[in-house]
Amino acid sequence: MRRRPGIGGLQTAAAARDQYRLLGENVAKLKTDLMKEQLATFRSQLEDFARKHKNDIRKNPAFRSQFHEMCAKVGVDPLASNKGFWAELLGIGDFYYELGVQIVDICLATRLHNGGLIKLEELCKLLNQRRKSAREAVFDDDCLRAISKLKVLGSGFEVISVGKRKLVRSVPTELNKDHNEILELAQAQGFVTVEEVERRISWSSGRATDALETLLDEGLAMIDDGHRDGKRRYWFPCVSSISSYVGAETL
Repeated sequence: MRRRPGIGGLQTAAAARDQYRLLGENVAKLKTDLMKEQLATFRSQLEDFARKHKNDIRKNPAFRSQFHEMCAKVGVDPLASNKGFWAELLGIGDFYYELGVQIVDICLATRLHNGGLIKLEELCKLLNQRRKSAREAVFDDDCLRAISKLKVLGSGFEVISVGKRKLVRSVPTELNKDHNEILELAQAQGFVTVEEVERRISWSSGRATDALETLLDEGLAMIDDGHRDGKRRYWFPCVSSISSYVGAETL
């Protein structure tokens, strides 16, 4: 028959558990302190690196992207404020705030053509054309960082993924799964027809028409009824170049 431990045995076991707990807490504290010390050292080295390579960071988009990745790994956000050490050292805060203003201007100027949805690479191309007199070129990564700062403006101004392509939305229109599937399908040739949506996605005619007409009402699609086959084509400027849909008409 198994004997129960006495009071003394229970007290000894409890004391042992307390010792193990204290030991564990001390080890965890030592590890935390060591990590803090390592992070402080790394941040100091990051500041030295930024001072040494500030011209490359400001002028080279690829180098700038890698610098942001290093900052993220140690919890530093150079864009958190346009004042302070990073802004004074690199002027990087002002760079992205200026970029954000230019993005807003381009999105507003092109909204009549694309309904407030523009390809990220097209936005980046237009930005570089506008900034051709500036020394700093911009890449997709710069646009994404600048757009993230535009969220303070409320709804709109966000990046959405349609298939493998990224689109910048500057209107509060909410796109559902059906709309995204149609936009992904339209990427092949810039337009779709109701019949094509039915065949390729296996939808009913009513579902396809409803989704396409919603996109049309939101200004994201344009229609072309001038083809011999009599099939209405729904063009999507946000996934095709302007030259490819010249001649399409809106309702």
